[in-house]
Amino acid sequence: MEKKIIEFLQAKYGFDATLEELRGYDDLNYLLTIDGKAAYVLKLSRDISQRSFLESQHKIINILAHLNDFQFPRVIPDKTGNHITSFEEIFTARILTYIPGEFIAEVPKNDELSMNFGKFLGRVDSTLLGHRNPVIESRHNPWDIRTFPELRNKLDQLQDAGLKKLIHYFIIQYEMYIGSCRGDIRKSVIHNDANDWNVLVEGNNIRGLIDFGDLAYTYTVNELAIAATYMAMDRQDPVSGILPLIQGYHQAFPLNETEISMLYYLIAARLGISLIMSDLSEQQDPGNSYIGIHVEKACSLIEKWISINPRKAEDQFRGACGWPSRAAGKVTTYSSERSKYFSKVLSLSYQVPIVMEKAAFQYMYGDHGRTYVDCVNNIMHVGHAHPVVVEAGQRQMAILNTNSRYYYDALSNYAGRLLELFPAHLNKVFLVNSGSAASDLAIRLARNFTGRKDIIVMEHGYHGNTTTGIEISHYKFAGKGGSGAEKHIHVAPIPDLYRGEFRKDDSKAGIHYAEKINPFLSQPVAGFICEPIVGCGGQIVLPPGYLDAVYKKVRHAGGVCIADEVQTGFGRAGSHFWAFEMQGVIPDIVILGKPMGNGHPLGAVVCTGEIASAFENGMEFFSSFGGNPVSCEIGSAVLNVIRAEELQKQAENVGNFLLKEFSSLQARYPVIGDVRGSGFFLGLELVSDPQSLAPATDFAKKLINKMKDAGFLLSTDGPYNQVIKFKPPMCFSITNAADLVLTLESTLNSAG
Repeated sequence: MEKKIIEFLQAKYGFDATLEELRGYDDLNYLLTIDGKAAYVLKLSRDISQRSFLESQHKIINILAHLNDFQFPRVIPDKTGNHITSFEEIFTARILTYIPGEFIAEVPKNDELSMNFGKFLGRVDSTLLGHRNPVIESRHNPWDIRTFPELRNKLDQLQDAGLKKLIHYFIIQYEMYIGSCRGDIRKSVIHNDANDWNVLVEGNNIRGLIDFGDLAYTYTVNELAIAATYMAMDRQDPVSGILPLIQGYHQAFPLNETEISMLYYLIAARLGISLIMSDLSEQQDPGNSYIGIHVEKACSLIEKWISINPRKAEDQFRGACGWPSRAAGKVTTYSSERSKYFSKVLSLSYQVPIVMEKAAFQYMYGDHGRTYVDCVNNIMHVGHAHPVVVEAGQRQMAILNTNSRYYYDALSNYAGRLLELFPAHLNKVFLVNSGSAASDLAIRLARNFTGRKDIIVMEHGYHGNTTTGIEISHYKFAGKGGSGAEKHIHVAPIPDLYRGEFRKDDSKAGIHYAEKINPFLSQPVAGFICEPIVGCGGQIVLPPGYLDAVYKKVRHAGGVCIADEVQTGFGRAGSHFWAFEMQGVIPDIVILGKPMGNGHPLGAVVCTGEIASAFENGMEFFSSFGGNPVSCEIGSAVLNVIRAEELQKQAENVGNFLLKEFSSLQARYPVIGDVRGSGFFLGLELVSDPQSLAPATDFAKKLINKMKDAGFLLSTDGPYNQVIKFKPPMCFSITNAADLVLTLESTLNSAG
């Protein structure tokens, strides 16, 4: 090949040159050295049909040549005066002048360089504004940010599930915030690839720009977005790192407010395009090292980008343009409206409540620009606004939503998939629309099957907000405003190995606690209900053997055993998909709730065929929204995400890391009396006196408010609100976990 190229250069151009292959994405590029001096670049394109586009490139370069203080590659004609020729009948060949200098990628980034880069691009775009070129305008360019949503059909080809979900999320956000934008968005021909390997510098000054192969007629602001994407890479604070670039661009080519409002999502879109195109190209051409030149940095940046509040980014971008903040901070307004429309019984989190605007996966965005890491919202099981779940609901809502009095595929498909996750003995399901409704139905099933009314419940247990839910929730009926237990409700003492009657050093504690229900079995009981890890009781992990012994006693007495997996199910426990499996038991009835729909109103009761058959007594059971097609498709999407992203494994690995780190903190901070839990269902019990175990209620409240101010959302539970509970979306990462531990230790020190 090299010999043929040398002969071609001599014949066509009269050049006697040596060759050095250069980096390239699609084209073959060679540096031509003549008389010991780098002089030209030979570009060989495999697409011989794009001659008209190459001619359009030359026209654009000629227009930009009027910017005399910068250099752009000039096209060198061959001996016959042609600027474009062919090589080996399969390549289009051109020779361009070589521009010496260093690439931005090769020099340290600093504010002066970024500012000058922005001014340069502003001048380029100002020069090209108004220039129309039908060839460029009619060309479909997959690197044009406007085509970002088209890459949705390429997502399944991505090999990294975590990367796939981030790009998918930003596609939906792009469609919402850019695709529907009807503001003052200018369009023009832009270079469209001002990345750090296409811009040449000398010191902190821009020397020139190369590679016009991605020219596009698109949103003018995309030029800035592309440059910002690459200048943000490797920055600890990527938003602050690109502010000088924006400032310089705005000085040379004033932006408008609509364009600035788009910038956060345009940068995300460019990252998504770059990552998808690189991944697909690498699969086709694994030997091309240039393809993946930005991949690692782009992956790191998109993970940072999702953690940045879009409002904060826009506010900083506006500041770079000299415009005032749009950050809202509407707590006072919302407080007034809330007291006007709602009862005070509707509680709020934190001493200074948060006005939330958006959320994505494990991040929540306040209206004042703050990002919060959600460490406590187990309902958003696979993450806030997960795109697979969002699109499943949108898609089905546009087709059919009805009730279970009709046949439709979604109902049986989802029910079948759900039951496959349970032991074969649990083979019937009732779909409802909340965990509370499921608890209510579970008690009905138990009472109907046994013909009895009495229920044994767990001390500090919680099972919903219906009348029956409150009746069986010691956490409610024995708490503030509660009226105590009904005569048919019997409370088993919580098997707390930290502050209970039997402690961790008793290997038979589980058996001893199980014996505490014996007095209740002297009368007919319909059943026993509890969570396998008692959440409102303070994340209490049941001691080994407890459920096995209790279940045997209850069944022997003719009752049924009910496991409430609303908070602990679907892999949250890490080691097991269902937390009841940790005890080596199989319940007769299992309650499921909103996490199964990622916050969508979806709940279920799973039970044995025998219990379900007994319920068929002539009275119809019907839930208007239970098992509707939209809910079923969303539930299936959640199962897909759990499997595809290996979220149970993530809960186990990250949960084990946190247990180890929390235990390390416990050894250094006496206020942490106990660390317990499994997977992503953990608790830290705080005590003011390690000897008496006096609960540190006030300190716990102070701690979670300080953690909120530091950007981590936690809450308290337990009989004295002394337990810090941790139950995040399952996408909570090891990086999040490490940051949480560091912040928690710092907060423990500052909270005194």
